Amino acid sequence: MTNEETESPLLLDRQLCFALYAAQRAVTAAYRPLLEELGLTYPQYLVLLVLWERGETTVKELAAALRLDYGTVSPLLKRLESAGLVRRARSARDERSVLVAVTGRGEELRERAASVPGALLAATGFDGTEVARLREELWRLAESL
Repeated sequence: MTNEETESPLLLDRQLCFALYAAQRAVTAAYRPLLEELGLTYPQYLVLLVLWERGETTVKELAAALRLDYGTVSPLLKRLESAGLVRRARSARDERSVLVAVTGRGEELRERAASVPGALLAATGFDGTEVARLREELWRLAESL
């Protein structure tokens, strides 16, 4: 390769999007065996994280927290409900709104899931400070775009 070719802005390894894509795939792959033990997919895990943190919430609020659209969240909730981990019900105050809450079985799963973040941190080889810095930079990137 000539010097001009190695400096090209079109080289795959120079693309921010590709580095993010590769990292996302690697992180998701690292989560997979941890979540399989819980019977969850990564998106289902994210839904439960929001519900464990916030308690009962509307589908709209849940979708906003996950930065997903309603059409993506609805099938996730349906599968979680079929598994007995969440329940959905129309709001008594606003019939247009659907409330989602974790069931007792979903709360039991929370205890088992408590080891997942630490296991993933160990898999990265990063310390807590490095992870916090990286997370802050990624949030800053997301907000700026």
